[in-house]
Amino acid sequence: MSVRHPRRHTRFAISALTLAIAGAGQANAETAPEVITIIGQAAQMEQALEQQRFSNNTESVVHADAIGQLPDENAAEALQRVPGISVERDQGEGRFVRVRGLGADLNSVTINGTLVPAPESDRRAVAMDVLPSELIQSLAVVKTLTPDMDANSLGGTIEVESLSGFDHEGLFYSLSTEASYDENTGDTSPKVSGAASNRFSVGDGVDNLAVAAALSWEDRSFGSDNVETGGAWDFDDPAGARLEELEERRYDISRERAGAGFNLDYRPDEDTELYLRTLYSRFKDSETRQANVVEFADPQLPGERGDAEAVRELKDREETQEIKSLVLGGERRLGDWTVAAQYGYSEAEEDSPLHTPGAAFEGNDDFINAGFDDSKQPDLRIDDAFYDPANFSLKEIEREQGLTTDTEQNIRVDLTRDWFMADLPSQLQFGAKFSTRTKDNDLEVWVYEDLDTYGFSDAELSLDQFVDGHTNLGPAISASALERLIAGLNPADFYDEEQSRINDFEIQENINAAYLMNTVDIDDLRLIAGLRYEGTKLKAKGTGLNQGVFEDVNTRNDYHHWLPGLHAIYQLGANSQLRASWTNSVVRPTFGQLFPGFVLDGDEAEFGNPNLKPLESSNLDLGIEHYMGRAGAVSAFVFYKDIENFAYAADLAGTGEYAAFDEAMSYVNGDSATVYGLELAYAQKFSWLPAPWNGLLVNANTTISRSDADIEQYNADTGAMQSRSIDLPGQSDLTGNLTLGWENDRLSLRVSANYKSDYLDEVGDVLDKRYDYRVDDQLFIDLSASYFLTDNLQVFMAAQNITDEGYYVYTGERDYNAQYEEYGPTYKVGLTLTHF
Repeated sequence: MSVRHPRRHTRFAISALTLAIAGAGQANAETAPEVITIIGQAAQMEQALEQQRFSNNTESVVHADAIGQLPDENAAEALQRVPGISVERDQGEGRFVRVRGLGADLNSVTINGTLVPAPESDRRAVAMDVLPSELIQSLAVVKTLTPDMDANSLGGTIEVESLSGFDHEGLFYSLSTEASYDENTGDTSPKVSGAASNRFSVGDGVDNLAVAAALSWEDRSFGSDNVETGGAWDFDDPAGARLEELEERRYDISRERAGAGFNLDYRPDEDTELYLRTLYSRFKDSETRQANVVEFADPQLPGERGDAEAVRELKDREETQEIKSLVLGGERRLGDWTVAAQYGYSEAEEDSPLHTPGAAFEGNDDFINAGFDDSKQPDLRIDDAFYDPANFSLKEIEREQGLTTDTEQNIRVDLTRDWFMADLPSQLQFGAKFSTRTKDNDLEVWVYEDLDTYGFSDAELSLDQFVDGHTNLGPAISASALERLIAGLNPADFYDEEQSRINDFEIQENINAAYLMNTVDIDDLRLIAGLRYEGTKLKAKGTGLNQGVFEDVNTRNDYHHWLPGLHAIYQLGANSQLRASWTNSVVRPTFGQLFPGFVLDGDEAEFGNPNLKPLESSNLDLGIEHYMGRAGAVSAFVFYKDIENFAYAADLAGTGEYAAFDEAMSYVNGDSATVYGLELAYAQKFSWLPAPWNGLLVNANTTISRSDADIEQYNADTGAMQSRSIDLPGQSDLTGNLTLGWENDRLSLRVSANYKSDYLDEVGDVLDKRYDYRVDDQLFIDLSASYFLTDNLQVFMAAQNITDEGYYVYTGERDYNAQYEEYGPTYKVGLTLTHF
């Protein structure tokens, strides 16, 4: 939205200009008479700090450098460098972004000012790895919302801005080609990207039309190894925790990313601006997973041996996620008034064509001498007969196809008037926004089982008929051989109506919003006060299965929120400022929690809860920033969040209408929770030091946070409700980033470390914390280097995850595996040709 950062008023603008001149003067005095050209890391740091410094919000920024590229693979990995940010990784790649330790579903993402919906059927969180970094000009994480912004984030709003032709003086272009090598698989993967922009003179104007375009394509092949227990530990034996089953997995993955953006900016006169922003991203994920599942006849301690049942499994699927975004808007200044209007359309889609989510071959008999060593990374020990495919027979093949779409449309109008309040420069802003969002999920499932009754012999169903090579887990199952087996069967005979109908749903969410806010500058103090209204109307349609009978589900949930806010920015001096804010936000439950379907089967039930209340939060932030000349800043912020109505999974059996049930799994609202913490950041280019130390850069930040929430559930043993305190899922007590860099006009070097402490991933049992799932701490270290062979041609190299950091989830205590996964390092080399 073009008026998101209001124009500075006279007195405060003079103060800001003084700060900028003073900072530049300090740097020039320290380095005169040398003229310094900033490229790469320093340029990125300086542009980001400038945007952060003059923003009305508390925000952290990652800015593209002078070459028009971010140094990281995708948007998520670029964001992990800023204060308060940590990243959820999938197969070693950064995907979902956490802000101030809070889970990704509690944050929102916008592209060029319009909300980005989520491709996954159950989430609001947007996987940022679908956005190639080449399409992005800047990323900002806004942590204190002003009333003109959507109030739908608790940690922060991630604002993605794509390239504009006005970002460069004239013709600009960049073309990159890259190859990456995955040590785990030995595969080499290509990548090509490019961006271009220029300005044109239209009518009587000069350089008043700007055109920008960007393209990116990558096809990456890699893999990982995994061992997991799913938390299947029995903690009640005094001799120690005993394991009931374990699973070994081997992943072979191909991820193809393609993206394109096309932007137009037109300024017919000095008071008018019109713009068109488009972005398209396509993420095709192909995965083959071979797995061994071993269930012990009796739960075992490490080192023990006994009998076990075993199943060999295959998952073979391909899914394509697409994000499309279009923003059309304009701004017109009419004297003291500014009128702005914008239309935004965005669509996210996940298409999973017909595939095999699961095929299982069951051992013909129990296997002997089965056991494991090491409770953290269980190493399967079993009789050699386990590795003979002739000892396994096909049990079932599951086939499915699915399509999820999530569309969001909005129209907003903003009016701004510059005026004087008792001779104090002020700005009054008010406006309205109307948005509608629809999440639709369609799933079709077929289960092929009891195939011996369809004329197949035991020999035809033996695993040795379906082997296609070997992996470190043993014989590899062929997906194509399974498809050929069932090709002649009638799919209608195997259609799973329950899974297919129950998982279909449509949720529509309409939000009408209006706001009023005023900004006033009192000498060195800026105050922003306002009020936002958001009214939400939710409709959910789905299907339930009640004791074998299908029922239509139609439900509504309407609610309204008045959200006041107050911000203050005080200039302590030429280079320092204080920030303080009190804000209120509202975050709707995830679509998985709002799921309208249900299953009631005897005395067991499972269902979503469309009537959940939204999460409401009152937020306090206080901080100080000090800027130190060129690309230098130090800051400290404290924050506190008082949260109501957070949602969590619970068993409602024994209460209310489920008093007679043995199990009734759903979602409920908690009463209250708190999050508080400290955020520290330091960035500096040491340009005043003698050569070669004047090329040194440091960028460091850390966030220390705590959270506390109370959950409860009925305890059948005591006949009463039982409660306990937990951390909010996804909240790490400590996150930190350290980047050490060095550069001159030709060479750029960087080593980066990203750390996050352990965090609660999922509550396994409300009544027993021993079954909670926690993700262990992680430290990722990356290296990168680039060198200009000529003024326009640059060669670059990178090594990611050089310490081979894995992903470890444990149950209750760190000694007990729930999941362990290894990815290995990735190495890259490439060339970039630029003109700007």
